[in-house]
Parts: sequence; structure tokens; C-alpha cells
Amino acid sequence: MSQFTYSEKFFKSQRDGSRTAAEVIVPLLIDWVQPASVIDIGCGAGGWLATFHEAGVQDIRGVDGSYVNRDLLFISPENFTEHDLRQPFTARRSYDLVVSLEVAEHLPLDSADTFVETLTNLGPVVLFSAAVPFQAGVNHLNEQWQDYWADKFRTRGYLAVDCIRKRVWNLPEVPFWYAQNTLLYVREDYLRTKPDLQREYEQTSQQQLAILHPQMLTDMGITRLLTLMKLFPFTIRRTINKRLLRR
Repeated sequence: MSQFTYSEKFFKSQRDGSRTAAEVIVPLLIDWVQPASVIDIGCGAGGWLATFHEAGVQDIRGVDGSYVNRDLLFISPENFTEHDLRQPFTARRSYDLVVSLEVAEHLPLDSADTFVETLTNLGPVVLFSAAVPFQAGVNHLNEQWQDYWADKFRTRGYLAVDCIRKRVWNLPEVPFWYAQNTLLYVREDYLRTKPDLQREYEQTSQQQLAILHPQMLTDMGITRLLTLMKLFPFTIRRTINKRLLRR
């Protein structure tokens, strides 16, 4: 990520939410992709990889910066590779599933294309989420709407499949940022070999990728909420005002 140093407190705060969300979402991915190998770029403590491992995926690899405390890892240190995520990462192989969740917003704007290229070079399916504008968080440098990332993946032949959010949207064990931001990007030729994912793609509204979870609005301070509302059409602002008045 950037030169910012992530504290032990930061990683501990991520652990529980990542694990509970992974326990819900990983079984879905096992059904759709049947991955024998998974790599997580920006893995943090490795909670998602640990869940994949517990589900039977033996071939796992986590990649993240020097700021990760090895003592906090959910995975074996042997499965962890230290790397500056601002720079391209290459592997001499392909993985069945590439994971990168709530990582891209921590990288500078000028690293975005490089980061997406890294992900798409590693495998045919990418599980991806990144913070949207006004989401707020520690050291967010590049908050973007989902369409921004979808366009970058599309130029590399990867299509957005919105198959996860509708299944976890109201689950309290899945933090809102995963429920709101997580999309699957699938290489077009690979998508044709997976009928279940193909059907999910056909049901995906490419014009409605940028959505906000109610919990994000609830958690926002009034100043940020009012700023965000200025971006909305009048009809949406009016609806939000009515809801606020009901509190």
C-alpha cells in the first residue's frame, strides 16, 4: 500500500469482520468456481485464505506489505509473500481464484491500472471489492464507485458478475462494506465454461453496480451525509430527507 504504517490495532479490527464474512461467502465461491488454488492480494492477516483452507483449498498464497505482523496471521507464514502493492506483482503460475477485498482504495490513484493488471494476470476469476466515495476508513487514497473498477476490468476482458451482494445484503455477520462492494470479475472466455456464473452474469445490471448499503448511510456523520446527498438527483435526496425525519 502506501508508505503509511498500519498498526496492530488496525489489523486486529479487521480480523473478526473478515472471518465472519468469509464463512458466508467462501462456500458460494466454492460452488461457483471450485477453486483448487487461491491467491489473496492485500491479504492482511489472511482470514479469507484461512477460510478457503478450512473449506479444502490447500494451495493458498497471501500477498501484502511489510506492515503485516506475522504473529497475527491466520495462515502459515510460509504461505505469505511480502510485496509493495503499489508495484506490479507477478507469479510464475496462474491461480483458480484471485481475491482482493477492500485493498485498492489504500493505493494511490496512479497505481490503479497497475493493480488491476496484477489481479487479472494472476487468474481467470477475481473476487474484488474496494471502498466507495464517502465510505471512510484508515488511509483511503482512492475511493471510487464500482463502475470505475468495472471499466478497468472490462478493458482487460473481465466482466462484472453481481452474484454475491444480493445473497449477503441483509446478513448481520457480513460487514456492510463487503455486502455493498463485492463483485466477481470473470474473464469472458472462462465465463462461457461456467453455466451458473453465466446465468448470474446475464442477471447482472451493469448500469446498477454502484449502490450504497443502508448501514453505510447510518454510520455516516451528518456532514458527510449532506455532502454525499448533493451528488444525488432531487428525488433521491427527498427520499433520504424523509427517512431522516422519521428518526
